[in-house]
Amino acid sequence: MALNDEHLAQKCKTNLILSGGFPTYGGLAGYDLEAIAVGLKEVVEEDYLRYRIRSVAYLGDKLTQAGIPIVQPPGGHVIYIDALTMLSHIPQSEYPAWALSLALYLEGGIRSVEIGSVMFGLQPDGSEKPAAMELVRLAFPRRVYTQSHVDYLAEVLLYVNSIKDRIRGVRIVEALPVLRHFSARLEPVNGSLLAA
Repeated sequence: MALNDEHLAQKCKTNLILSGGFPTYGGLAGYDLEAIAVGLKEVVEEDYLRYRIRSVAYLGDKLTQAGIPIVQPPGGHVIYIDALTMLSHIPQSEYPAWALSLALYLEGGIRSVEIGSVMFGLQPDGSEKPAAMELVRLAFPRRVYTQSHVDYLAEVLLYVNSIKDRIRGVRIVEALPVLRHFSARLEPVNGSLLAA
């Protein structure tokens, strides 16, 4: 913001300090900067890293043992489910990763994200091309999940796996041509996400 009125500029700076921190903070409030500083310190603590990586590996082991296809090895902060393999009955044109992400949310409140043809399928010329993979990303934010959260996540994933043959595909109803995975509205192809 550029102003040629010093009085108005001072009023804007004062309001910024009240709402977002000092102008020198780059738009971050002091408590946000403090959280970043704490995070940078904690993220290199070996005990914390060992616990975090083991929690993700623990979930990866449970999913693999149940036959849920994941990208191997699990990451230290994320697990990717191979929705194209897990939901092989859903054609790629009906966005299996998006359908699985919806099922996880509806059945257990699990938030995930599709990394597949909704995100990468729209070509610059407006045509559609299937993505190389249809993945569902389960992220593990730092200092958020306890072991009981990870156990709950495993329970929901195992349940959804047990009803996977009932999950139906979805179609895009509305989407912007740019970053459509942020704005898309989808609906089940056959009226309901789960077959009776």
